[in-house]
Amino acid sequence: MVFQITNMLELKNISFTYIDNVVIDDVSFTISKGQNVAVIGESGCGKSTLLKLIYGLYDLDKGAISYNGNPILGPKYHLIPGADYIKYLAQDFDLMPYISVEENVGKFLSNIYKDKKKARISELLEMVEMTAFAKVKAKFLSGGQQQRVALARVLALEPEILLLDEPFSQIDSFRKNALRRNLFHYLKEKQITCIIATHDSTDALSFSEETIVMQNGRVVAKDGSKTIYKNPPNLYIASLFGEVNSLTLAQLGIDTASDKTILVYPHQLKVTANGVLNALVKHSYFKGNHYLITAIFKNRLLFFEHHSDLDSGMEISLSLQS
Repeated sequence: MVFQITNMLELKNISFTYIDNVVIDDVSFTISKGQNVAVIGESGCGKSTLLKLIYGLYDLDKGAISYNGNPILGPKYHLIPGADYIKYLAQDFDLMPYISVEENVGKFLSNIYKDKKKARISELLEMVEMTAFAKVKAKFLSGGQQQRVALARVLALEPEILLLDEPFSQIDSFRKNALRRNLFHYLKEKQITCIIATHDSTDALSFSEETIVMQNGRVVAKDGSKTIYKNPPNLYIASLFGEVNSLTLAQLGIDTASDKTILVYPHQLKVTANGVLNALVKHSYFKGNHYLITAIFKNRLLFFEHHSDLDSGMEISLSLQS
Protein backbone atom coordinates (compact mmCIF):
# COMPACT_ATOMS: atom_id res chain seq x y z
CA MET A 1 0.00 0.00 0.00
CA VAL A 2 1.32 3.44 -0.96
CA PHE A 3 0.72 6.28 1.49
CA GLN A 4 0.63 9.79 0.07
CA ILE A 5 2.27 12.45 2.25
CA THR A 6 0.11 15.54 2.56
CA ASN A 7 1.95 18.84 2.51
CA MET A 8 0.66 20.51 5.65
CA LEU A 9 1.64 23.71 7.42
CA GLU A 10 1.61 23.17 11.18
CA LEU A 11 1.98 25.63 14.06
CA LYS A 12 2.42 24.11 17.50
CA ASN A 13 1.98 26.32 20.58
CA ILE A 14 4.00 29.21 19.15
CA SER A 15 4.61 32.40 21.12
CA PHE A 16 6.51 35.59 20.29
CA THR A 17 7.28 38.64 22.40
CA TYR A 18 8.39 42.02 21.06
CA ILE A 19 10.33 43.82 23.83
CA ASP A 20 7.89 43.30 26.74
CA ASN A 21 4.75 42.91 24.65
CA VAL A 22 3.39 39.42 23.97
CA VAL A 23 2.31 39.63 20.32
CA ILE A 24 1.60 35.94 19.62
CA ASP A 25 0.41 33.86 22.54
CA ASP A 26 0.31 30.04 22.35
CA VAL A 27 -1.06 29.73 18.81
CA SER A 28 -1.65 26.31 17.22
CA PHE A 29 -3.32 25.28 13.96
CA THR A 30 -2.77 23.31 10.75
CA ILE A 31 -3.45 24.23 7.11
CA SER A 32 -3.59 21.66 4.33
CA LYS A 33 -2.07 22.07 0.89
CA GLY A 34 -4.07 24.24 -1.50
CA GLN A 35 -6.26 25.85 1.15
CA ASN A 36 -7.06 29.56 1.12
CA VAL A 37 -7.21 30.77 4.71
CA ALA A 38 -8.05 34.28 5.91
CA VAL A 39 -6.70 35.67 9.17
CA ILE A 40 -8.91 38.46 10.52
CA GLY A 41 -9.04 40.49 13.71
CA GLU A 42 -8.82 44.03 15.03
CA SER A 43 -5.72 46.15 14.40
CA GLY A 44 -2.81 45.06 16.58
CA CYS A 45 -4.16 41.55 17.20
CA GLY A 46 -1.06 39.89 15.71
CA LYS A 47 -2.10 39.11 12.10
CA SER A 48 0.99 40.57 10.40
CA THR A 49 3.37 39.17 13.02
CA LEU A 50 1.89 35.71 12.53
CA LEU A 51 2.70 35.81 8.81
CA LYS A 52 6.25 37.01 9.51
CA LEU A 53 6.79 34.13 11.94
CA ILE A 54 5.54 31.61 9.38
CA TYR A 55 7.91 33.10 6.82
CA GLY A 56 10.82 32.90 9.26
CA LEU A 57 11.51 36.61 9.74
CA TYR A 58 11.51 36.32 13.55
CA ASP A 59 12.67 33.72 16.05
CA LEU A 60 10.00 32.08 18.19
CA ASP A 61 10.04 32.37 21.97
CA LYS A 62 8.60 28.86 22.11
CA GLY A 63 6.76 26.36 19.97
CA ALA A 64 7.47 25.18 16.43
CA ILE A 65 6.41 25.82 12.84
CA SER A 66 6.83 23.13 10.19
CA TYR A 67 5.80 22.32 6.64
CA ASN A 68 5.50 18.71 5.59
CA GLY A 69 7.35 17.79 8.78
CA ASN A 70 10.31 20.07 8.07
CA PRO A 71 10.92 22.93 10.53
CA ILE A 72 10.63 26.56 9.46
CA LEU A 73 13.31 28.43 11.38
CA GLY A 74 14.09 32.10 12.03
CA PRO A 75 17.16 34.32 11.51
CA LYS A 76 19.18 32.57 14.26
CA TYR A 77 19.40 29.62 11.89
CA HIS A 78 19.28 31.25 8.45
CA LEU A 79 21.31 34.22 7.22
CA ILE A 80 18.59 34.86 4.63
CA PRO A 81 15.13 34.30 6.14
CA GLY A 82 12.42 32.29 4.48
CA ALA A 83 12.41 29.14 2.34
CA ASP A 84 12.31 28.71 -1.43
CA TYR A 85 8.79 27.29 -1.29
CA ILE A 86 7.35 30.25 0.71
CA LYS A 87 6.74 33.77 -0.58
CA TYR A 88 5.65 36.70 1.56
CA LEU A 89 4.08 39.93 0.31
CA ALA A 90 4.49 42.66 2.91
CA GLN A 91 2.61 45.95 2.98
CA ASP A 92 5.68 47.91 1.79
CA PHE A 93 5.91 45.97 -1.57
CA ASP A 94 9.76 46.16 -1.73
CA LEU A 95 9.90 46.89 -5.47
CA MET A 96 13.03 48.22 -7.19
CA PRO A 97 12.00 51.75 -8.23
CA TYR A 98 14.42 52.33 -11.11
CA ILE A 99 13.69 49.24 -13.18
CA SER A 100 10.57 48.46 -15.19
CA VAL A 101 7.49 46.55 -14.14
CA GLU A 102 8.45 43.50 -16.22
CA GLU A 103 11.99 43.56 -14.81
CA ASN A 104 10.61 43.65 -11.26
CA VAL A 105 8.32 40.69 -11.92
CA GLY A 106 11.09 38.67 -13.58
CA LYS A 107 13.81 39.61 -11.10
CA PHE A 108 14.19 36.10 -9.66
CA LEU A 109 13.41 34.13 -12.83
CA SER A 110 16.24 32.36 -14.65
CA ASN A 111 17.66 33.95 -17.80
CA ILE A 112 18.65 30.60 -19.28
CA TYR A 113 15.32 30.13 -21.05
CA LYS A 114 14.45 33.68 -22.05
CA ASP A 115 11.32 32.77 -24.00
CA LYS A 116 9.88 30.93 -20.98
CA LYS A 117 10.77 33.84 -18.74
CA LYS A 118 9.07 36.31 -21.07
CA ALA A 119 5.93 34.15 -21.28
CA ARG A 120 5.80 33.78 -17.48
CA ILE A 121 6.09 37.54 -16.95
CA SER A 122 3.38 38.15 -19.55
CA GLU A 123 1.05 35.62 -17.88
CA LEU A 124 1.44 37.23 -14.46
CA LEU A 125 1.06 40.82 -15.70
CA GLU A 126 -2.14 39.81 -17.48
CA MET A 127 -3.48 38.28 -14.25
CA VAL A 128 -2.89 41.50 -12.27
CA GLU A 129 -3.99 43.67 -15.24
CA MET A 130 -0.66 45.47 -15.58
CA THR A 131 0.31 44.45 -19.12
CA ALA A 132 0.04 48.03 -20.40
CA PHE A 133 2.63 49.14 -17.82
CA ALA A 134 5.25 46.47 -18.57
CA LYS A 135 7.91 48.99 -19.69
CA VAL A 136 7.14 51.62 -17.03
CA LYS A 137 9.58 52.09 -14.15
CA ALA A 138 8.12 51.16 -10.78
CA LYS A 139 8.74 54.63 -9.31
CA PHE A 140 6.14 56.11 -11.67
CA LEU A 141 3.35 53.79 -10.55
CA SER A 142 0.58 54.58 -8.07
CA GLY A 143 0.43 52.71 -4.77
CA GLY A 144 -2.26 50.37 -6.06
CA GLN A 145 -0.30 49.63 -9.24
CA GLN A 146 2.83 48.89 -7.22
CA GLN A 147 0.82 46.51 -5.07
CA ARG A 148 -0.35 44.61 -8.15
CA VAL A 149 3.21 44.35 -9.49
CA ALA A 150 4.46 43.12 -6.12
CA LEU A 151 1.76 40.45 -6.13
CA ALA A 152 2.84 39.26 -9.58
CA ARG A 153 6.47 39.13 -8.44
CA VAL A 154 5.85 36.87 -5.42
CA LEU A 155 3.99 34.46 -7.72
CA ALA A 156 6.73 34.37 -10.36
CA LEU A 157 8.48 31.27 -8.97
CA GLU A 158 5.15 29.65 -8.08
CA PRO A 159 5.56 29.04 -4.33
CA GLU A 160 3.90 26.25 -2.39
CA ILE A 161 2.87 28.69 0.35
CA LEU A 162 1.88 32.31 -0.26
CA LEU A 163 1.58 34.76 2.65
CA LEU A 164 -0.30 37.98 1.85
CA ASP A 165 -0.50 40.92 4.26
CA GLU A 166 -3.40 43.22 3.28
CA PRO A 167 -2.66 42.60 -0.44
CA PHE A 168 -5.52 44.75 -1.77
CA SER A 169 -5.32 47.67 0.68
CA GLN A 170 -4.30 50.29 -1.91
CA ILE A 171 -6.25 48.97 -4.87
CA ASP A 172 -9.50 50.68 -5.86
CA SER A 173 -12.73 48.68 -5.72
CA PHE A 174 -13.07 48.49 -9.51
CA ARG A 175 -9.72 46.71 -9.84
CA LYS A 176 -9.87 44.89 -6.51
CA ASN A 177 -12.86 42.69 -7.34
CA ALA A 178 -11.41 41.46 -10.64
CA LEU A 179 -7.96 40.98 -9.13
CA ARG A 180 -9.32 38.92 -6.25
CA ARG A 181 -11.21 36.65 -8.66
CA ASN A 182 -8.15 36.21 -10.89
CA LEU A 183 -5.76 35.61 -8.01
CA PHE A 184 -7.77 33.10 -6.00
CA HIS A 185 -8.79 31.19 -9.12
CA TYR A 186 -5.10 30.95 -10.02
CA LEU A 187 -4.13 29.81 -6.51
CA LYS A 188 -6.76 27.04 -6.49
CA GLU A 189 -5.77 25.93 -9.97
CA LYS A 190 -2.10 25.66 -8.94
CA GLN A 191 -2.93 24.24 -5.47
CA ILE A 192 -0.93 27.00 -3.77
CA THR A 193 -1.60 27.29 -0.04
CA CYS A 194 -2.51 30.90 0.74
CA ILE A 195 -2.81 32.70 4.07
CA ILE A 196 -4.13 36.24 3.80
CA ALA A 197 -4.11 38.67 6.72
CA THR A 198 -6.93 41.11 6.04
CA HIS A 199 -9.37 43.57 7.58
CA ASP A 200 -11.76 43.12 4.64
CA SER A 201 -14.42 40.49 5.37
CA THR A 202 -14.96 40.02 1.61
CA ASP A 203 -11.57 38.32 1.42
CA ALA A 204 -12.68 35.85 4.08
CA LEU A 205 -16.24 35.19 2.92
CA SER A 206 -15.79 35.16 -0.86
CA PHE A 207 -12.46 33.44 -1.35
CA SER A 208 -11.28 31.65 1.80
CA GLU A 209 -12.44 28.18 2.76
CA GLU A 210 -11.39 28.74 6.36
CA THR A 211 -11.10 31.81 8.57
CA ILE A 212 -8.84 32.23 11.58
CA VAL A 213 -9.93 34.94 14.03
CA MET A 214 -7.30 36.53 16.26
CA GLN A 215 -7.65 38.68 19.36
CA ASN A 216 -4.83 39.89 21.61
CA GLY A 217 -2.34 37.54 19.97
CA ARG A 218 -4.46 34.42 20.38
CA VAL A 219 -6.58 32.39 17.97
CA VAL A 220 -10.14 32.68 19.25
CA ALA A 221 -11.83 30.86 16.36
CA LYS A 222 -10.88 28.69 13.37
CA ASP A 223 -13.57 27.20 11.18
CA GLY A 224 -15.12 27.32 7.75
CA SER A 225 -15.65 30.93 6.68
CA LYS A 226 -19.40 30.44 6.16
CA THR A 227 -19.73 28.71 9.53
CA ILE A 228 -17.99 31.52 11.40
CA TYR A 229 -20.12 34.15 9.67
CA LYS A 230 -23.45 32.36 10.17
CA ASN A 231 -22.71 31.20 13.73
CA PRO A 232 -20.29 33.70 15.29
CA PRO A 233 -19.29 32.54 18.80
CA ASN A 234 -19.31 36.06 20.23
CA LEU A 235 -19.92 39.75 19.53
CA TYR A 236 -16.24 40.47 18.77
CA ILE A 237 -16.14 37.91 15.96
CA ALA A 238 -19.51 38.93 14.52
CA SER A 239 -18.51 42.61 14.49
CA LEU A 240 -15.54 41.84 12.21
CA PHE A 241 -18.07 41.20 9.43
CA GLY A 242 -19.91 44.51 9.93
CA GLU A 243 -22.62 45.91 12.17
CA VAL A 244 -24.35 43.44 14.47
CA ASN A 245 -27.08 43.49 17.11
CA SER A 246 -27.07 41.65 20.42
CA LEU A 247 -30.67 40.77 21.35
CA THR A 248 -32.32 38.45 23.83
CA LEU A 249 -34.71 35.67 22.83
CA ALA A 250 -37.40 37.45 24.84
CA GLN A 251 -36.91 40.71 22.89
CA LEU A 252 -37.20 38.77 19.63
CA GLY A 253 -40.38 37.05 20.76
CA ILE A 254 -38.80 33.60 20.49
CA ASP A 255 -38.90 32.72 24.18
CA THR A 256 -40.54 35.32 26.42
CA ALA A 257 -38.97 33.84 29.55
CA SER A 258 -35.38 33.70 28.24
CA ASP A 259 -32.62 36.26 28.73
CA LYS A 260 -30.31 34.31 26.43
CA THR A 261 -28.60 36.61 23.93
CA ILE A 262 -28.16 35.93 20.21
CA LEU A 263 -26.32 37.92 17.57
CA VAL A 264 -28.38 39.29 14.70
CA TYR A 265 -27.01 40.91 11.52
CA PRO A 266 -28.87 43.91 10.04
CA HIS A 267 -30.16 41.91 7.05
CA GLN A 268 -31.87 39.48 9.45
CA LEU A 269 -34.29 42.13 10.69
CA LYS A 270 -37.25 43.39 8.65
CA VAL A 271 -39.86 46.07 9.13
CA THR A 272 -43.29 44.53 9.77
CA ALA A 273 -46.70 45.81 10.77
CA ASN A 274 -46.78 43.96 14.08
CA GLY A 275 -43.13 43.37 14.89
CA VAL A 276 -41.76 42.52 18.32
CA LEU A 277 -39.08 45.25 18.35
CA ASN A 278 -40.49 48.76 18.54
CA ALA A 279 -37.84 51.34 17.66
CA LEU A 280 -37.34 54.96 16.62
CA VAL A 281 -35.48 55.63 13.35
CA LYS A 282 -32.36 57.75 13.74
CA HIS A 283 -30.44 57.72 10.41
CA SER A 284 -30.57 56.08 6.96
CA TYR A 285 -27.38 55.25 5.03
CA PHE A 286 -27.56 54.48 1.30
CA LYS A 287 -25.69 51.23 0.49
CA GLY A 288 -26.57 50.79 -3.18
CA ASN A 289 -29.20 48.05 -3.29
CA HIS A 290 -30.45 48.80 0.24
CA TYR A 291 -30.29 51.24 3.13
CA LEU A 292 -28.62 50.60 6.46
CA ILE A 293 -30.91 52.06 9.10
CA THR A 294 -29.92 52.96 12.64
CA ALA A 295 -32.68 53.14 15.21
CA ILE A 296 -33.05 53.58 18.95
CA PHE A 297 -34.29 50.51 20.81
CA LYS A 298 -34.38 50.54 24.62
CA ASN A 299 -31.91 53.45 24.76
CA ARG A 300 -29.34 51.78 22.52
CA LEU A 301 -28.52 51.64 18.81
CA LEU A 302 -30.11 49.01 16.60
CA PHE A 303 -29.08 48.24 12.99
CA PHE A 304 -31.28 46.86 10.24
CA GLU A 305 -31.60 46.93 6.45
CA HIS A 306 -34.49 48.32 4.41
CA HIS A 307 -35.25 48.72 0.72
CA SER A 308 -35.80 52.49 1.06
CA ASP A 309 -34.73 55.28 3.39
CA LEU A 310 -36.82 56.04 6.45
CA ASP A 311 -37.46 59.43 8.02
CA SER A 312 -35.62 60.28 11.21
CA GLY A 313 -37.97 60.02 14.21
CA MET A 314 -40.25 57.52 12.47
CA GLU A 315 -41.65 54.79 14.73
CA ILE A 316 -41.25 51.29 13.28
CA SER A 317 -41.55 47.69 14.42
CA LEU A 318 -39.16 44.90 13.47
CA SER A 319 -39.21 41.12 13.35
CA LEU A 320 -36.53 38.49 12.79
CA GLN A 321 -36.44 37.25 9.20
CA SER A 322 -37.72 33.68 8.95
